[in-house]
Amino acid sequence: MPKAKQSKRRKKFDYNTDRKKLKKKFIKKANPRIEHAQIRNAWDDNKSTARNLQEMGLSFDPNQTLPIKKQMLLGGDKEDRRPVHVITKPYILDKLQEEASLQEKDSKTLSSDLIEYIQHMIREYKDNYKAMARDEKNYYQDTPKQIKRKINEYKRCHPQHYEAFISSLTAPEAMVQ
Repeated sequence: MPKAKQSKRRKKFDYNTDRKKLKKKFIKKANPRIEHAQIRNAWDDNKSTARNLQEMGLSFDPNQTLPIKKQMLLGGDKEDRRPVHVITKPYILDKLQEEASLQEKDSKTLSSDLIEYIQHMIREYKDNYKAMARDEKNYYQDTPKQIKRKINEYKRCHPQHYEAFISSLTAPEAMVQ
């Protein structure tokens, strides 16, 4: 059986590559990028993950932080004698709590075709969903409940547009002579 060409060749040292830079590059690729800026800035590469998270007031192992308590048959209450960890970087915990308390903006929108379809149905039939289901523009043969859900979705996603549309329907149009 023939040998691979690589094994016959003599190994040579490459003077043009910087081994130190290569090692740093591989280490950087191996470590995951921390998305949160506060955590990334406070992270100490010389410490372990558990130690870093402990100093920030975060949990590395939730089973250890919040253990499942075993039920006692007889009323023997035992106190927890685990050491209390000192949080040296509380500002990260405050920042995370602040971000979590912010309300998330609803980014869902509806397509212009669907909005046009819903407006047509409301304009023609008001609240009669059964008549909407029989309309010839109901190409996808939506049931009355499906149409009602689409209208409610339109109300939820675009409340200002819906209010403007409804007010334009109820406002009497001026007669032009």
